Amino acid sequence: MSCFLWQTQAIAVDGGEARIALAAAVDGKELSMSRLFLASSFADVSGVFQQWVGEELRGKSVVFIPTASNTEKVVFYVERARKAFAKLGMTIDELDVSTAPRGEIVRKLGASPYIYVSGGNTFFLLQELKRTGADSAILEEVKGGKMYIGESAGSIIASPNIEYAKDMDDCAAAPGLDSYDSLGLVPFYPLPHYTNFPFKKAAEKIIARYDSQLNLRPISNAQAIAVDGGEASVLAK
Repeated sequence: MSCFLWQTQAIAVDGGEARIALAAAVDGKELSMSRLFLASSFADVSGVFQQWVGEELRGKSVVFIPTASNTEKVVFYVERARKAFAKLGMTIDELDVSTAPRGEIVRKLGASPYIYVSGGNTFFLLQELKRTGADSAILEEVKGGKMYIGESAGSIIASPNIEYAKDMDDCAAAPGLDSYDSLGLVPFYPLPHYTNFPFKKAAEKIIARYDSQLNLRPISNAQAIAVDGGEASVLAK
């Protein structure tokens, strides 16, 4: 059985941006991971993303997957994310995997250097990713070098398994989901909206229930987890 070890490497404040650098290891060996930016609220940390990414974003294309929001009544965060990418000068290529043909999913994921997955219902999102084969297509692209940007539910599905999110999202929204095994892009479990209304109590309940079992990584709306190779950092605006 593998054990995931997180070691604090450095704590620094640079221009008001707090960073806590962490290294991931499996049984004491460094774990190599792709580049990911996992946020609670992308619009709130888009400036942090711009500083961290290390390249000119203007004119670059991002595949924008809003599917998780399809079951939700409150969806303002989707438009906020669109505006945040537009402000960065990026071109948005919309892709709702729940309705797009398989060929379109593969084509769009392959055409853009950035993949963004929005917030919403984590269980519905995973159901649709698996049903359409978009999960394997995303994995292939990320392992090939594409950057993955997750927001809320989009961050949670980067974990190995999403069952821990039941206190935050309604799993009944995904009646066709037969397994909670997720993308497994990281060996830890992002916990978005930590300390933020209206998810504060849900996040606290998840911590109380799973903290001794899972490698939870709580982040507030003002934070994000940036993963680059074998190193992950908690960044704050």
